[in-house]
Amino acid sequence: MIVDNTKCECGHQNPVGTLLCEHCGKPLEEGGGDAPLEMRYDGAARRSRKADPGPLDLAWRFFSSVKVAVLIILLMACLIAVGTFLEQEAFVGSDPETFYREKYGAFGKWAYTLGLTDMYGSWWFKLLAFMLGASLIICSLDRVVPLYRALSRQQVRKHPQFLLRQKVVYRGDLASLGRAPAGQAGPAFLDAFADVLAKRRYRVAKEEDALLAEKNRFSRWGPYINHIGLIILLAGLLMRGIPGWHMDQIVGFPEGVPTPIPDTPYWLLNERFSVELYPEEDVPARLRERGMVVPKRFETEAVLYRCLANCDMPGQEPVLEEVHRHGIEVNKPLKHDGLLAYQVDFRETPQIRRLRVWLTEKATGNRYGPIGLDTLNPKDTYEAGPYRLELRAYYADFDLDENGLPYTRSRVPQAPAFVFLIKGPGLPEDGEVFMYFARDADKERFRQDVLNGRLAGLLDIGALSMEDVEVSRFTSYLNIRIDRALPVILAGALIFIAGVAMGIYWQHRRIWVRIEGTGLVVAAHTNKNWHGLRRELAEALGKAGIAVDPKLLDNRGNQA
Repeated sequence: MIVDNTKCECGHQNPVGTLLCEHCGKPLEEGGGDAPLEMRYDGAARRSRKADPGPLDLAWRFFSSVKVAVLIILLMACLIAVGTFLEQEAFVGSDPETFYREKYGAFGKWAYTLGLTDMYGSWWFKLLAFMLGASLIICSLDRVVPLYRALSRQQVRKHPQFLLRQKVVYRGDLASLGRAPAGQAGPAFLDAFADVLAKRRYRVAKEEDALLAEKNRFSRWGPYINHIGLIILLAGLLMRGIPGWHMDQIVGFPEGVPTPIPDTPYWLLNERFSVELYPEEDVPARLRERGMVVPKRFETEAVLYRCLANCDMPGQEPVLEEVHRHGIEVNKPLKHDGLLAYQVDFRETPQIRRLRVWLTEKATGNRYGPIGLDTLNPKDTYEAGPYRLELRAYYADFDLDENGLPYTRSRVPQAPAFVFLIKGPGLPEDGEVFMYFARDADKERFRQDVLNGRLAGLLDIGALSMEDVEVSRFTSYLNIRIDRALPVILAGALIFIAGVAMGIYWQHRRIWVRIEGTGLVVAAHTNKNWHGLRRELAEALGKAGIAVDPKLLDNRGNQA
């Protein structure tokens, strides 16, 4: 139990909660007997041990608990394990709820509802990371500030009780050495012992009949440097939640179609995709039997654009500025301003790129053309003999919504449809509307002749053969990565490793000497490796003229 009055007999007034006098080291607690002192923080007062705590002190005590920090870490580790084995939403497509329900059943639905499928983006995972950061900060402040204060105010001359209750103690009589007259034995021993310790890289301070030697104090800050590294690492992880700071997802880029990269100002054009296959004889038999082909090399000739205007305005052509070109191959990504695009897969997805069509008069059989239709950038007007075609609407991927109204499902020309206003002989002066579907399947599905009414009996638009249809075959799948917080995460990891190295390879060692007459007391303390400290102290005493067995230094061995 700590007494209320913390003024020591040496006259120093200590803060409430202090276990050892900050000046002379005398124990301020009642009882304890001859048991070794608790030296973890040199007996300094800590806020978490405050008596009669208020609400703020209770919150401080909660977060300063190592047990709380360990529980948070274990909980986060379990959740991370779940997130490692359960596919995250960024990699499962555009309808994750259906995916998890169909693949995992009730568990998938439950996992999606709780946010386990978006583990690192969920609010509760970020809350746990914040709580862990708060715990690390408060744990560190609760310990490092008192420890720093205690170590920076160390006195050379310590109270006898402080010395005799250390774990490593030597007691002896200098008169038995016979190396100097009784009045000079103390200073002679201190000088000799100080020289020995200085050669062992100790910083030595002497004060009349007392000595303090210390080395590797910096190693005491190793655990707190670990905490700083972890705090920086957690801050980097939380930074990934800032829009545009982190992305790791698979995006498909059809040939010839500029496609926006989600959550960025960039668009990417798969200008041309090429693939080289292994010869059939080089493909393993088990794959040949399944009709599989094995790609030897595949490349996306990519152009990266920055969108300047009309970026999110359907039906309007975006204004794009080219910023980078690169041939993307496996392990040869496109790199620009922190954005990485890795080649991961490709699919054969035929899309109509260009058409050569003719306008035919059904009554006479006259054919006019060809008319070149570009499904990516169609022109506003076309001329075909005496006829003029004005483009009134274009749908790259035509379909009807639930209200029966036309719309385009995407900018990819998988089912192109053109709406022309045709002017010419035999037609009204204002012209008539003609709707043309590029695919025969769409002509049947949406009944092109019925839609065009009377005009369908007069004119027809179409290609003569498949040679008039230019098709792009592939969609390239790229892994788009952005991680602007990665330097912060790496810095935190390096700082953490530095703290681990400081704590593992060095030990903070202190040696105190106090002489009263011819009586000698030598005490030592370390934060770890007590065997090494006892051996080093025995060797140092031996070189100063006192032979002692290291084992006798353990727990107040008495050689008097």
